[in-house]
Amino acid sequence: MTPGSDPAPESPLPVARDLGTRAGDFRLRMSVIARETEIALDMTRDRYGRTVHEGAAAASRAHRDKAAVEAYATHLAPYADALLDAAHRALDELPPARHITGWRTVLDGLAVSAAEIRRALDRPAAPGSAVRTQHAALWPYLAAWAEHGFIASNLADQHQHYKVPLADEEQQAWTERAQAAQRRGELELTESWYAADGQPITLAHLIEDDDSTVVALRGDPDAPGWQVIGHFAHEYEAGQVLPAPVPPGVLGADVSVFNRPVPAPEISLQELIRDVIEAQHAGDASNALLGATQRGYHAGPMVRLQELLETAGQFASALETVQGRQIAARLTALGRQIDFLIREVHDAAEDLGATVAVLPPHRTPVLRVRPRPAVDTTPPTPPARTTTARHR
Repeated sequence: MTPGSDPAPESPLPVARDLGTRAGDFRLRMSVIARETEIALDMTRDRYGRTVHEGAAAASRAHRDKAAVEAYATHLAPYADALLDAAHRALDELPPARHITGWRTVLDGLAVSAAEIRRALDRPAAPGSAVRTQHAALWPYLAAWAEHGFIASNLADQHQHYKVPLADEEQQAWTERAQAAQRRGELELTESWYAADGQPITLAHLIEDDDSTVVALRGDPDAPGWQVIGHFAHEYEAGQVLPAPVPPGVLGADVSVFNRPVPAPEISLQELIRDVIEAQHAGDASNALLGATQRGYHAGPMVRLQELLETAGQFASALETVQGRQIAARLTALGRQIDFLIREVHDAAEDLGATVAVLPPHRTPVLRVRPRPAVDTTPPTPPARTTTARHR
């Protein structure tokens, strides 16, 4: 049997949970492969991140592609179709929600990837450059399974164990108690996830008279309209009763952990600080400041900080919560301040370079190595030791 063919009839397929475990094992192995590859590729770059050993970099990627194919054949190839079938059945039973269409598209993409990988495994290329080319062509499909296979695993393992909510009167009473605790600052949020219907579920500790009760909230705790849907003795009991969590979303739909772009060359902030410390001419210190504020492909650390704030603001806004929108507004304001600071530093750097000045000579360096006596010289005679008489 080839790695890509179906398992023998006498080898029954694992149950849904075991199928998900197979996909998890593959993702874990792919994470190790990706990490090892990054370490190997780092050895092929200079201190600015530029690749200087192309042959070694190509060899590292070829090793990565081969290891990924072997990992798929070992952990997932015999089970991919069964996992997708179980995921599709579970998806058809879920209530309507905004994420259902996206998940169905992911499953379709995983099915295409599985078919491409199976086709290659059933017809392996000849050893040498041909097999390396085949493995390289399979990497995007293998990465797709490593990146998004958890959605199929989660769907295959979905089990609706959510019990009937609290009675209307009890639910209203617990909601009012939780709202009062929130106003007192005694509703401590501990964990949050989304249920299959797209509603957020949040666990919290409701504190009353030094007594704490675990409650579950449905809805945004910082927006009007949230409700308590259950109270429990501890988190484990809540996990056995509440709707199971579904995979969280992503900030960028086209971003892949396993296909990161080659990092742009950059100079660290520490190196720029060192350049200023070692500088003797105003122009050298000016260049360090200009490097920190440079924009574009070779962006400096200050510009990267602004990009970080902008991206974090996008993430906070994408949470679609009251707190998230407030934090996004704060980060946006901070980003504008950083942009103003970048322009000010850039102007100061140009002014510093225009001074055409050097450090005065009285700022003499300190010699770190003390002069040693010549080999043929006699060391100086140590001073005579004097003895002081003791008086009783």
